[in-house]
Amino acid sequence: MKIALINENSQAAKNAVILAALKKVVEPKGFEVVNYGMYSADDKAQLTYVQNGILAATLLNAKACDYVITGCGTGEGAMLALNSFPGVICGHVATPLDAYTFAQINDGNAISIPFALGFGWGGDLNLEYIFEKLFCEPSGQGYPRERAVPEQRNKKILDGVREVAFKPFVEILKSLDRDLVKGAFAGEKFQELFFKDAKDEKIIAAVKEIIA
Repeated sequence: MKIALINENSQAAKNAVILAALKKVVEPKGFEVVNYGMYSADDKAQLTYVQNGILAATLLNAKACDYVITGCGTGEGAMLALNSFPGVICGHVATPLDAYTFAQINDGNAISIPFALGFGWGGDLNLEYIFEKLFCEPSGQGYPRERAVPEQRNKKILDGVREVAFKPFVEILKSLDRDLVKGAFAGEKFQELFFKDAKDEKIIAAVKEIIA
């Protein structure tokens, strides 16, 4: 599994702490972490939580990654931004229990963490525990297990509803404000990382057109 980390500007200073906690948990499982930044509060490219959504949706739909870890101060804005796009199911995760139940019941592919909520002493440990519960076993198995069948059925129904509710992703991407999207792709390592890993040729072409 390839996991992308994305930080917006208000919480960019925590990027190194989040990255360390994530890698500590998932690398022993054989997962790869790809850090799209922001890397510090002083980065030239300043991502808003709305641009987090654009970037995350581009990565997931282009199959440049399998999962996205992101967030903002409250976690709410980033979650809403990510869920504005097809191909993304993002949960708001503040605790290890949130992480486990989201993975097992909702079987999503992204989480948004409230990085300013109670992030004092032990904040790094809470992140580790969140990532441990998020990736401790294959997702979508249901919780409690006796609820697995109706929960899996509901997830398929949700997927079907979302498929009807959204336009194709490339059409959405080209319809958005060009400067807003270019800003989402302006990170220091975006082009290096994205073009190495992305697999959807239509999205790759659209991104190249936008940043040209």
